[in-house]
Formats: sequence, structure tokens, C-alpha cells
Amino acid sequence: MLTKAVEFIKSRIGDFKPEIGIILGSGLGELADEYCDIAISYSEIPGFEASTVSGHKGRLVFAEINDKKVIMMQGRFHFYEGHSIQKVVLPVKVMKRLGVKTLIVTNAAGGVNAEFKPADLMIITDHINHMGVNPLIGINDDTMGERFPDMSEVYTPRYVNSVAAIGEKLGIKLQKGVYMAFTGPSYETPAEVKMARVLGADAVGMSTVPEAITASWAGMDVIGISCICNSAAGVSTVGLSHADVINAANTAKDKFIKLVKEIIKEI
Repeated sequence: MLTKAVEFIKSRIGDFKPEIGIILGSGLGELADEYCDIAISYSEIPGFEASTVSGHKGRLVFAEINDKKVIMMQGRFHFYEGHSIQKVVLPVKVMKRLGVKTLIVTNAAGGVNAEFKPADLMIITDHINHMGVNPLIGINDDTMGERFPDMSEVYTPRYVNSVAAIGEKLGIKLQKGVYMAFTGPSYETPAEVKMARVLGADAVGMSTVPEAITASWAGMDVIGISCICNSAAGVSTVGLSHADVINAANTAKDKFIKLVKEIIKEI
């Protein structure tokens, strides 16, 4: 299925060779609306399926941004939608086969760190996989990555530092922290959030980790950015809703787009 997906996409994009991949999380897809040279609906691509989550348009967008050729996922596949974990990370493998060297993975997250506020942006420095599954389980593709990959530096350290410097230059306050992935689709309980804090998490969400593991395994540099869209249960006394997540993402989208465009320019 990977080969079929890659061949189909190549037939649509011609000699366009992306070097940077971006996965746009909930409410953050406007960058792909602003820059769109070629768009392919997920439903057209072998092995891909239509996105079912509000705020995810479900298409691959190809564009040149700041003289760099970029492929963007305008919406992602989530494990909680019933997809296999292999389906969730298929687009990352496709990006690798298309020539992508750097993956920027974004998400909407709940703030566990009490210092974080809604609409803050957090550079992911590390993650905790609490999804109970690993995308590398199964027969290993030795042409893409090794059987037992090191995960000491999933989020490329030099880019963590570069993004922090870019944020400072742009006057955008960026947090740094550890992202912890749960399966969802239910939000975390106050006790689970307390556990996450004890384990060292600063933010929680339902994505990103499988994609980051796969990209790191495949030898790609990884940059992770979370949009803190709400304080997690137990941190805030207000109930949680997906509508609030989208609203907070909309509040942050201008600075998010400004940040990502500058990252693309400088990496």
C-alpha cells in the first residue's frame, strides 16, 4: 500500500520534490489554505481515508513556502478514529519516500503545566507514549529504519534550540516541555492528568507520538509544536470540549503560522 500511495502521489505532483513535511493539527490548517499549489484529497490516495474530525480538511497540500518545497497534511489520522496504528503513520512513511528530510508535527494539546495558558505554543522536547501501542511493531522495513531505533533524541535538539531562537526573534513567547500521548477520544480524567504531571509531562494529547516515532526511526529530523488549547482536567475547573480546542487554536493561529513560516525559511 505504501508503494501504491507514493506512485499515485508522484503521478499527481510531477517533478515537485518536497523536502519539509508538516502535519497540521486541529484548528491549525489555515497555513495550507494560504499556500496551496497542489491539493489531493485523502480519499483519492490508496491506503488513505477521509478525515472524520472537525477542523481537519483531510487533504495533502503541496506548496513552495519561502523557497522551500513543502508537503502539508491538512488534518491527520487518529488512532481513536479506529484506524490501525500502521494507518496512522502511513503518511509519514509516504513523506519519507517522497524525499522529506524534516518533519514538523503540530497538535492541539491540554496544558498540564500550571504555568501554561490557552493559546500558548510549546516546543516539544520529548514525549511519553501512553497509547499502549508502538507504530514499529511488526515486520521491520530495513530500507527505511533499523529494528531497534534509538529514541534518545526524537525531537532534533538543534532544531529545538533554533525554534526557541526564532520565537524570541519574532517576539513570540514559546514554552518548552514534554508531550504525553493518550489514545482518546475521551479527555483525560483529573487523576490521569495528575499521573501525567508526576511522570514529567507538561502537555497531553491524542496524537503526534506515533508520527514522531516513525519519523525518527526513518532518519528524519523532527520538530514538534503543541498549541496549548485548554488547561487539562484538574488544572482547570471548567469542563472540556472540542469546540473550545478549536477556538483556542484559532486564537493562536496567526502567531503559529508566522512561526512555522519562519522555521521553514531558516531550516
